[in-house]
Amino acid sequence: MLEKLPPAIGRTLRRVRPGLDRVVARRKTTGVPPSILLESPAFANHQDIPTLYTADGEGMSPPLTWVGVPDGARSLALIVEDADSPTHSPLVHAIVMHLPPVLMRLEAGAIADGDHSPLLGRNSFMKTGWLPPDPPPGHGTHRYAFQLFALDHDPERAVHPGRTAFIRAIHGHVMAYGVLVGTYSR
Repeated sequence: MLEKLPPAIGRTLRRVRPGLDRVVARRKTTGVPPSILLESPAFANHQDIPTLYTADGEGMSPPLTWVGVPDGARSLALIVEDADSPTHSPLVHAIVMHLPPVLMRLEAGAIADGDHSPLLGRNSFMKTGWLPPDPPPGHGTHRYAFQLFALDHDPERAVHPGRTAFIRAIHGHVMAYGVLVGTYSR
């Protein structure tokens, strides 16, 4: 969708970015160790997300794997945010709630666009499912923070929560978390 934006607009907005300090894991996990190792077989931490998983490719969600969920965790919650979107807060690309703590992976395409599963929250375009990386041309490299939280409870099931509801649901209940950052630019 943004690929047709003139690069001059992207360059003009180049300094407008919330930054990694504004993603949920950096703001809502004080005193909690980042002890979950979150990885993707498709890309390494702070490396490029393959085009296949972006708006310039098939746009499916990338595969994720993790280890280190602590004993006693009752559920897992995932949020993916663009720390470099030209917006005040990070742009939400996906929210997944109520994942069982024994789960250790999400396959490629598991966060499906428009999937109305009660596990999925709303991305910043107010839709459920995966919003593929789609940075404005000329805006520079964007960092996409995949954040997985182990919770000491299974939050009340809300109908497709957004970022604010996600933050409320995990607040005070994070036992551990992990962050994987992928990059993409045009």
